[in-house]
Amino acid sequence: MSDYKFVTKFVVDATRGIINRKTEERKYKDMKITVLEGGLSPERDVSKKSARLIANALLRKGHEVALVDLYDGIENDDSPVGSFFRRGTVQPYEYDIPESEPDLEAVIAAHGGRREWVGPRVIELCQAADSVVLGLHGSHGENGQIQALLDAFNIKYTGSGYLGCAIAMDKDLSKALVAGAGIDTSKWITDSPANITLERIKEEIGIPCVMKPIGCGSSCGVSVITSEDQVGPALEFARKYEQLILVEQYIKGREITVSILGDEALPITEIIPHEGFYDYKNKYQPGLTTHICPAELGEENTKRAADLALKIFRILRMEQYGRVDIIFDEENDRFWFIEANNLPGMTDTSLLPEAATHAGISYDDLCDRIARQCETRS
Repeated sequence: MSDYKFVTKFVVDATRGIINRKTEERKYKDMKITVLEGGLSPERDVSKKSARLIANALLRKGHEVALVDLYDGIENDDSPVGSFFRRGTVQPYEYDIPESEPDLEAVIAAHGGRREWVGPRVIELCQAADSVVLGLHGSHGENGQIQALLDAFNIKYTGSGYLGCAIAMDKDLSKALVAGAGIDTSKWITDSPANITLERIKEEIGIPCVMKPIGCGSSCGVSVITSEDQVGPALEFARKYEQLILVEQYIKGREITVSILGDEALPITEIIPHEGFYDYKNKYQPGLTTHICPAELGEENTKRAADLALKIFRILRMEQYGRVDIIFDEENDRFWFIEANNLPGMTDTSLLPEAATHAGISYDDLCDRIARQCETRS
C-alpha cells in the first residue's frame, strides 16, 4: 500500500471512529427525567420506595431528575419548573415501607379533601422532561389512566401504553384473553360483592380458592380461603379496594415469576414465603420470603416458562418491561397463568431488579435502560 493510500485510510478510519463515538455519546446523553411516585393508590407507599430508589439510580448515572408525587404535586410553589430538577447524589431520596397499606382518606384530608388524582404542576414537570419514569404502582398508575393522560400531552413515558396497562391490570379481562389463547389459567368468577356468596363459590369454584379485587397489585385485598368461615371476612377485605371481585380456583404448585425486559425473559425466580402466602407484608418486609433465582426448574421447563411468559406478555399488549406470575404444577406438568404486572416493583426486595442482577444488569443500569426505552415510543 502506498503512503498516500495508507494516510487516506488512516484519516477515513479515524473520522469514522470519531463519528461513531459522537453517535454513541448522543445515544447515551444525559437526560432530564421526571420520576412519578405515590398517587392515590393502596400501593402508594410501595411506589414511593420504588420511585426514590429509581431516582437515586438515575442521579448516579448522571441524569437530571425531578421526583414528584402524582397526587401531591407541587402545592403553593411558583418557582420555575427547572428548579425542581436536581443533579448529584449528596442527599439521596429515602423511604421505608410500613407493614400495612396507607390510609388514603387521611392522605386526601391532608390535602384539603381534594380528590383529583393529578396534583398541581405534575403535567408541567412531565412536559419539561425528556422522559417520564413511572415509579407508580396500582390504580391510576397501572390501569392505563396516567398513560392515556400523558399520551394526550404527547409526553414520552416508560412501560406499557394505556391499552396494555388497562388489559393487564384487569385480572378478569387478562385471564379471559389468556384462556382464549388456549393457555391454562384457573377457573374463576368475577362479580360484585353482593353476588358472590359461599354457596356460589362452593358450586362454581370450590374451596380452597383465592379471592382478590380485579384491579389491585401488591396482593392488596387478596385472601387465600381454606375454609368456609373465611369467605365472609375475605369478601369484606376485598371490597375495601374494588367493587368487582374475582374468585379463582386455588392451584397447588411452585410460585414462579418471569421478569421481561424488552423482548427478553430474564432469569426466572421462585417465590417461597416463610409463612402464609406472598401477601403485602411478605413482599416488602425484608427477610420474610425466600427468592430462588434462577429457579431450579431444569433447562426444558425454564424454556417452557420463559416462552409462555413472553407469549402472555404479547397477548396482553404489554411493552418494554413487566412481569408474569405463574404456578408450576409439577405433579401434572402444567404451567398456570396467575396475573401480569405492567409496572413491577423496584424496591430492594422486588423481583425484577433481582432477576436483572442475575442477568448481569446492575440496578443503576436497569433504571437507565428503562428510562431510555421511552425514546422508542411513537
